[in-house]
Order: sequence, then structure tokens, then C-alpha cells
Amino acid sequence: MIPNMLAIKHLLLSCTLLLALLGMAHNSHATHISQPVLINPQTRFVVGDTILLHGRVDYNEKPAPDVLLNFKLTRPDGTVAVDEFYPSDNKGQFDFKFDTHNQPPGTYQLTITSHCLEIHRYACTYKNETLTIQLNKP
Repeated sequence: MIPNMLAIKHLLLSCTLLLALLGMAHNSHATHISQPVLINPQTRFVVGDTILLHGRVDYNEKPAPDVLLNFKLTRPDGTVAVDEFYPSDNKGQFDFKFDTHNQPPGTYQLTITSHCLEIHRYACTYKNETLTIQLNKP
């Protein structure tokens, strides 16, 4: 009976180690980690201004071209003002432009999410940058 218990303990230990290794291997697939970075963003605007923000996408601490980005701007009441996708340029940079004419004043939230090329979709981590923007009355 003791030899069987020893065999069961070895089997359980082996299974536990195998599951741990498989878990680490699963996490190692998440290798496409691009991050949108806003450069000196202005956060206060007046209704009627054009919001213009500039940034870059970093991948391994270097600018990454042709990375798909989602730009989502939410109004103070929670409705979505902008939900657009476009890629970083050939230098890894991007611009976000929004005309505030006819927009209500208040606190807006911009979230820029870095997506991946189709070939990297399985390993994408979808990092984002969020900015709070205050839109004031003229």
C-alpha cells in the first residue's frame, strides 16, 4: 500500500508541475505588447476649439509603424462622441483630432487602445492610454 501512495504522490506532483509549465507557456504567447503614448497632451479646451493630440506607439521601447489603434472619446453624459480605428504612421506616430463645435462642456474621457496586426492577434495584449479632457464654456 505504501508503494502505491508514493506512486500517487509522484503522479500528483508531476501533474501539478505540468500544469504550471503549461500555464507559463500560455502566458509567454502574449508577446505583442505595443503601447500608445501621448506626447505632452493638452487637457483643457474651450467649446469651439479643435482638440489635437499627438503621440506614438511604442513596441519594445521603439516607435512601431502600422499598429492599429482605437480612439474612443466619451462625453460627460457617457455617450460616445468618437469610436474610430486607424494605424500609426510609418514612423510609429499618430494624431487625434476632434472638433468641439456643438459639443457640451464638461469632462470627456479619451481612451487610445493599441491593437495588433492580424498576424499578431493571437498574442495581442491591447494596452491603452487614457486621458481626461476638460471642455469649458467659451
